[in-house]
Amino acid sequence: METHASAQPDQRKTIRLRILRGTGERTSSPHYDTFEVPREEGMVVLNAVHYIQSHLDPSLSIRWNCKAGRCGSCSAEINGRPQLMCKTRVDSIEGEITIEPMQAFPRLKDLVTDVTANWKVAATIPPFTPKANAGDIYTFYQADVDRSREFRRCIECFLCMDVCHVIREHEADYMGPRWVVKAASLDMHPMDGLNRSKFMKDAGGLGYCNITKCCQEICPEHIVITDDAIIPEKERVVDRHYDPILWVYRRLKGGATAGETK
Repeated sequence: METHASAQPDQRKTIRLRILRGTGERTSSPHYDTFEVPREEGMVVLNAVHYIQSHLDPSLSIRWNCKAGRCGSCSAEINGRPQLMCKTRVDSIEGEITIEPMQAFPRLKDLVTDVTANWKVAATIPPFTPKANAGDIYTFYQADVDRSREFRRCIECFLCMDVCHVIREHEADYMGPRWVVKAASLDMHPMDGLNRSKFMKDAGGLGYCNITKCCQEICPEHIVITDDAIIPEKERVVDRHYDPILWVYRRLKGGATAGETK
């Protein structure tokens, strides 16, 4: 472990950061480097990391873009909790600040992780499909707009994916909370005519989620992921595939209901 310090460190005037370094290569030996940076009023963790890059160690790798909590790029684990570095004030943390990359994704270097797998999952979700009688002009209630608008606040920081223990600890074919939110935004659109319950049950692996609500607790956009997206999607799956009365009805009718994904 290396320690880097600015001149005349003072706990009242400086911040002590401990950052996990290394790459995802097998030959890499992960280690923590410790830095002392000047404390400034209103400083967030990303400011401190930028100071390190500019003045102490330019080799430190991070991912960031807007510095305003809108792009979702600077996701990391700060003292063990998945958070955005640009929205985490240093004065909200007592003592040393430990910064680590998201553990649910392969590490490229230092705090940068490879989130490519997310886009592969996104490509599998059946897209918005208008109802057969939708017409050229969509007319629906404002309440229906509000219902799905919440999900469109997602900035794709993937913190919910990082904190999900199914993705993080188990080799399960679960698409993850971010993509359940995406599917819910489509299913709850009043003009969408596709039933994605079979896709969610099979390819989406929705049954692996045991609704611990850890994902919605850390969402920086305060999307109520579990209550408003995951549970309704689970209910759709149960209604369509496990309700005994509907099962008998479907058997008598023969085959899938119109509009259902195969």
